[in-house]
Amino acid sequence: MTANPAANPAANPVDNPAIGTGPELLAPAGTRRNLDYALAYGADAVYAGIPRYSLRVRNNDFTGKNLITGIRAAHALGRRFYLAVNLVPHGAKLRTFVEDLRPILSPDDAADVPDALIMSDPGLIDLVCQHWPDMPIHLSVQANTTNAAAVRFWRRQGIARVILSRELSLAEIAEIRQQCPDIELEVFIHGALCIAYSGRCLLSGYFNHRDANQGSCTNACRWEYRLGTAAQADQGYVLEEAQRPGELLPVFEDENGTYILNAKDLRAVEHVAALVDIGIDCLKIEGRTKSHYYSARATQVYRQAINAACAGLPFEPRWLEQLEGLANRGYTAGFFQRHAPEQLQNYQDGVSRNVGAIFVGEVTDYDAAAGLAEIAVKNRFARGDRLELLTPAGNHAFACDQLTDSQGQPLEVAPGSGWSVRLGVPAMAQSAGVGQFGLLTRRL
Repeated sequence: MTANPAANPAANPVDNPAIGTGPELLAPAGTRRNLDYALAYGADAVYAGIPRYSLRVRNNDFTGKNLITGIRAAHALGRRFYLAVNLVPHGAKLRTFVEDLRPILSPDDAADVPDALIMSDPGLIDLVCQHWPDMPIHLSVQANTTNAAAVRFWRRQGIARVILSRELSLAEIAEIRQQCPDIELEVFIHGALCIAYSGRCLLSGYFNHRDANQGSCTNACRWEYRLGTAAQADQGYVLEEAQRPGELLPVFEDENGTYILNAKDLRAVEHVAALVDIGIDCLKIEGRTKSHYYSARATQVYRQAINAACAGLPFEPRWLEQLEGLANRGYTAGFFQRHAPEQLQNYQDGVSRNVGAIFVGEVTDYDAAAGLAEIAVKNRFARGDRLELLTPAGNHAFACDQLTDSQGQPLEVAPGSGWSVRLGVPAMAQSAGVGQFGLLTRRL
């Protein structure tokens, strides 16, 4: 597949979000804003889901007219829009499914149809095949496809693309590719990992009656669990969740640490070249509930890695550093290469952390004559801080030397969210499309 043209090509072919052949880069779009940033920073395609039938109910504004405008925004740039319909439905949702999907899959304008559906449930897949036989279907990672025989089975059912399970190694992925050359294969390369097999977890439903398989996971695996004392452990060891004192959960293993269910996040940028060589059709970033900064930065880094791999250029360590600036629970390459268990598990903390950089502002306006950018502040930064300006055409590091309030009065500090400030932008960045999709980070 070939990446599509964008508005602001950069001189460096690796940094350019608009060029490069090879696998499709698929980015998350939990909101319209995230969609726009993902496309601006180099995504070939985006995926979103309607709340009732996808696995992301929260932070999801793709309903009604907003869904149509999202599809049109992608198509206007020559990109693709995939709609996630990948939950495991109970009977009530089954009864409403066809009528709820009808305005989306049979709109007045055929150009407003999504390019494919991402699905996992055989019953819903069968209903789509009955009512919309020409609609391409991508099999969700929730279907747990781990071998070539399963891929061939789904191809015979009319599936256009299989999203392989995250639990596969590079060698296993290569074997499936060799045995199944006539179907598209997709692989996750970045984002949250689930403690359950391919995300089929019951913890949230058990604790909060919010079913992860219906899209309303509370991430109970990230909570703090304390190991029970000997006095409590007449049945062996027990766990006690910090917010539920006295509710003891028996366990039968002795672990050092408290967040024993808290998987690290996937970061496989160092394996992009191998996946390109294998011939994977699509590389996918997880994160529909993350921020527009996350969508922009992750898309930009993986766009550059794909372009470099396709051009035969070496891996750049700066990509690891840039991804450290995203909120994460520690990184792992997942199952691409086999690791000891502690390399997949975060035993220290259950909250996301930023290492290296933090997102501090969004460009809302730009005065080219004065070289000043209007910044909607998201986190504190100050005069003298080392900043980096992200734009679709390239990034620029500089010191914060010129900082004023919105009236032009000098400031020493931009205190935090809710403030609007003006920032002097270095000359080298002024031709980089600062005024649209510009984001600001601060070095930690």
